[in-house]
Amino acid sequence: MIAALTTPRLVHPGAWWLWALGLAVAAARTTNPLLLLMIAVAAGVVVAERRVPGPWGRSYIAFAKFGLLVIAIRVVLEIFLGAPNFGPTLFSLPEIPLPEWMAGVQLGGPVTVAGLLQAVFDGLRIAVLLVCIGAANSLVNPSRLLRIVPAALYEVGVAVVVCMSTAPILVSDAARIREARRLRGRSTSGLRSWSQMAMPLFSGALERSVALAASMDSRGYGRTAGIPRKARLTTSALLLLGLIGMLIGLYGLLDGSTPGVAGVTVIGWPMLLLGVALAATGSLLAGKRVSRTRYRPDIWGLPEWLIVTCGVIPAVGFVLLGSNPALTGPTYPFGWPEIPLAALPLLLVAALPAVLAPPLPRQNDAANEQQPERTAVTA
Repeated sequence: MIAALTTPRLVHPGAWWLWALGLAVAAARTTNPLLLLMIAVAAGVVVAERRVPGPWGRSYIAFAKFGLLVIAIRVVLEIFLGAPNFGPTLFSLPEIPLPEWMAGVQLGGPVTVAGLLQAVFDGLRIAVLLVCIGAANSLVNPSRLLRIVPAALYEVGVAVVVCMSTAPILVSDAARIREARRLRGRSTSGLRSWSQMAMPLFSGALERSVALAASMDSRGYGRTAGIPRKARLTTSALLLLGLIGMLIGLYGLLDGSTPGVAGVTVIGWPMLLLGVALAATGSLLAGKRVSRTRYRPDIWGLPEWLIVTCGVIPAVGFVLLGSNPALTGPTYPFGWPEIPLAALPLLLVAALPAVLAPPLPRQNDAANEQQPERTAVTA
């Protein structure tokens, strides 16, 4: 067992994504700023110890910066379009009358402390959700996700992986262009310099798109087997009904204000399980029309089970703590947020993959450092 945890190898990408989604579920169940920051720190500790080299390895920082922008946008929207709130007023803006059918929304008017705090807490929750996704991107090369995508969702998986790999590569290209301008003695800050860097940045993105399209075409992308029309309609109906059922079930799971057992409606769990069953059946049937092989499948062993467990435990724990008032950030009357004692071991468990995950193999590190701009699709 010790050898399985200490032998250098790449962790299955599904394990990292399930761990990150578990942290995202935990973050979605609270607006307590201290708990949200602790979730982000737990994800950051794991990323610092086990992130993969390459441009996507810096996704955590990029998503964290984008999260700060989300918080700022949420505060600005609260100032100009916020609903009336209780508590002391900080300042007032000229109010524009709105029609009756827009009751509950004001354009301008008084800005209260409670409203701003609520906006900050809501924005912070969205930012931590983005940080969890950024942590998963930093821990897994997006191209490896294609190996675990079901055959029925291969086309969708390719589109998702390409989209996920675009942002880290653009960040890497922007840093490379800025370094080249700095070595030439040109400015790297300001609106004018960014406008001059936009052309080579988008030109490089276009060249990668053409190369990616040629690579996909040469590998027979989109080739399908002949399936009767009735079977295709049945498969599509099962997948659609399954996705609808999962969406309804996840809504009951993530919505902390929904009444029911531990904050989850009774219909949420049955709909989620029914949706998963229908989607799995449709996926198996649809997989028969996709003919592709898998080269060097990823290993799922003891470290993967431990990593997934470290993500499931915080998610389930925060769901069970749904009725605890300490999970809500205090807005009016304002006070220092309290941390439930039961949440501390959950957050400690969330950071354990930094120790439990196997170290990265050195030969893969060297190969990735020499080729940081590989295409997102592999044969």
